[in-house]
Amino acid sequence: MGQLTALTQEVLAAILKSIDEGIHVVNTEGKTIYYNEVAAKHDGMEVKEVLGKHLLAAFPSLTEESSTLLKVVKTGKPIYNQTQVYVNAHGTRIDTMNTTLPIFLGKEIIGAVEIAKDYSRMKLLAERLLDLQKGLKKGSRKRVTKQVNYTFNDLKTVNPLFMKMKEEAGRLAKSDSPILVYGESGTGKELFVQGIHHESLRASGPFIAQNCAAIPESLLESILFGTAKGSYTGAVERKGLFELADGGTLFLDELHAMPIELQAKLLRVLEDGMVRRVGGAENILVNVRVIAAVNLHPIKALKEQKLRADLYYRLNVFTFSLIPLRERKEDILFLTNYFIMVFNKKLQKNILGIDKKLELFFFDYHWPGNVRELKHTIEYMMNVCDSDLLEMADLPVILKHQLTPVRRSYQKPDSLSLRKNLDHLEKTLILNAMKQTGGNINQTAKLLEIPRQTLQYKLKKFSI
Repeated sequence: MGQLTALTQEVLAAILKSIDEGIHVVNTEGKTIYYNEVAAKHDGMEVKEVLGKHLLAAFPSLTEESSTLLKVVKTGKPIYNQTQVYVNAHGTRIDTMNTTLPIFLGKEIIGAVEIAKDYSRMKLLAERLLDLQKGLKKGSRKRVTKQVNYTFNDLKTVNPLFMKMKEEAGRLAKSDSPILVYGESGTGKELFVQGIHHESLRASGPFIAQNCAAIPESLLESILFGTAKGSYTGAVERKGLFELADGGTLFLDELHAMPIELQAKLLRVLEDGMVRRVGGAENILVNVRVIAAVNLHPIKALKEQKLRADLYYRLNVFTFSLIPLRERKEDILFLTNYFIMVFNKKLQKNILGIDKKLELFFFDYHWPGNVRELKHTIEYMMNVCDSDLLEMADLPVILKHQLTPVRRSYQKPDSLSLRKNLDHLEKTLILNAMKQTGGNINQTAKLLEIPRQTLQYKLKKFSI
């Protein structure tokens, strides 16, 4: 049994040693019981200088209040993605990004483990990203102006509601008010937003897009607002995206992925047009139109506290809800033929269209990836097709599993209860209308052709 325990400990130690992140474990007394080489490298220490010693002895600049490890041991509550700046025993300043978790044996806490990332390297990554955003050529300080690649003409549709939405967006593009766009993945949010920028009075200015979910939370603030010299180790004066987008448009995609605390800072910028760099004291005036997008319904994002209510109401001056492909059936065949034309030219082929069976399948399929999925499907089929028409046999493997779809337009009811089925239909219609209006109560009521008070009653009734 003793040999087995020793073997298990050796295996565990080998696994932990192979992980490319700093791992630091302390017991309830604050003494280090595990400390890997990566953590030592981050901290500028030797493993032997930390292992077996009290945390505050190895890192004298820390206190019981400022140490994330000691705080978790005391409270038993985890801390996620928190920056920590401290000085090691050699007097060197260290910047890390830590996730610290309590270790329980049953219900008793026996220590804490910290997974640390080198924050300085992450900051360097952020600076490189900003250089790319600025469009700096290698070996040159000449700035390349970023322009949009798409206009509303590139957003293909024959759906009357979508066509009307494009017209409305073209009119409202002349305003400087913020815009919120809701749409599922693949519905063309960035293309729609670029169309707005192209039609705006800022068309000659920069257009900068940033996906809020693509950057670690700890870096997003410095990327958006810039950094002041000395705000962290090696930091230099650097403009953020707001300053880079001055005179143009800043598109923030997946806004609901932005930390709530950072959303508050974004709200202040929208209110007064002033930004302050991270670590700086000076307010900088910027002239930027903000357009934000979410792929989670705004009402749901509010309920799940992923979106601040005050920020939502500030952005909700103009709201557009992009219709998913499954709800604009007439666009399926239209876009299919359009993409065939595009890929005929690109692949030097002469595909004439699709056969009837494939056409029926396309109408029945629910297209969770929307227009993007349809485009990629056509591209794949065009590459493998060896006849004049695209056929069922040309479908990607993942779609061949959907060859006997259930038509979404009709599903056999679970019961013949008229009341239950009418309630289900009513709730479905309300939800569809809410999607199209981005949750705007007045617009939803108008779309459903019912009084606002009636809609509010039904929202409460169906717990929407």
